[in-house]
Amino acid sequence: MDLTILYRGPLASCDYDCPYCPFAKRRDSRAQLLADRTALDRFASWAAESTDDRLSVLFTPWGESLVRSWYRRTLTELSHLPHIRRVAVQTNLSCRTDWLADADPRKLALWCTYHPGQTPYDRFLAKCHDLAALGVRFSVGVVGLPEHLEHARRLRAELPEHVYLWINAAEGHTYGDDEAARWTELDALFPYSRHPHRSAGLPCRTGESVISVDGDGTVRRCHFVRAELGNLYDGSYRAALGPRGCPLAVCDCHIGYVHLETLPLYDVFAGGVLERIPAVQHLSGSRSGRLAAT
Repeated sequence: MDLTILYRGPLASCDYDCPYCPFAKRRDSRAQLLADRTALDRFASWAAESTDDRLSVLFTPWGESLVRSWYRRTLTELSHLPHIRRVAVQTNLSCRTDWLADADPRKLALWCTYHPGQTPYDRFLAKCHDLAALGVRFSVGVVGLPEHLEHARRLRAELPEHVYLWINAAEGHTYGDDEAARWTELDALFPYSRHPHRSAGLPCRTGESVISVDGDGTVRRCHFVRAELGNLYDGSYRAALGPRGCPLAVCDCHIGYVHLETLPLYDVFAGGVLERIPAVQHLSGSRSGRLAAT
């Protein structure tokens, strides 16, 4: 089967201290880091051996994973396996980029977020150009707070033209039409992020062809629904896979609502769902003035 896995191990440490992030600037103990490494090695071994399925994997850590050697190694190794269709990771891009030269750029991709005030702008932009030079697929995003607008405009002007710049609606922030229009000028897909999506009872690919896996191998339909479907390593989750409506009232996170069948986002992001890269006809905000069709 074609199976997409959202993997989130116990890693919780981050090297940034973003005021809008409840998980910022945590420190994991040596024992916690060892537990995370052990859990990741177990998952990577399972993925490597699961050759009967076609797997796509998105790593969505609470903290920053690419500053840890075991994540860089795992991403590189998985990218070379024939039954792995895509391996991607969410990152603040604070790590070095030279390790990516050993990965398969046709399969590995990065979902990068720029956090103003946490890293020098020129350093972040230089790393984006490094990724482009290496032929790595990546998107770049910014949290849509008013104080980030000029940073986002500068990024759009100075990023490689083909790189998609996405804007995440800030949690708890209400967008008037004028403010939303300013963000939509940069990201024509921002309207999907602006408001939570009604999801109660609606069909969603999670729990059928998309699953969430934690460090113990517990399988859930997604990160936001706590009900367990079984365990990855004993195979008990397989019998629970199937179409099902969402049990939550709304879904307000991209890694959740992108899988709603009532939204057209699998077509919008065709070929780039995991790394948040839209198909060419939807790419917006470029210096040539192309607009997305939403």
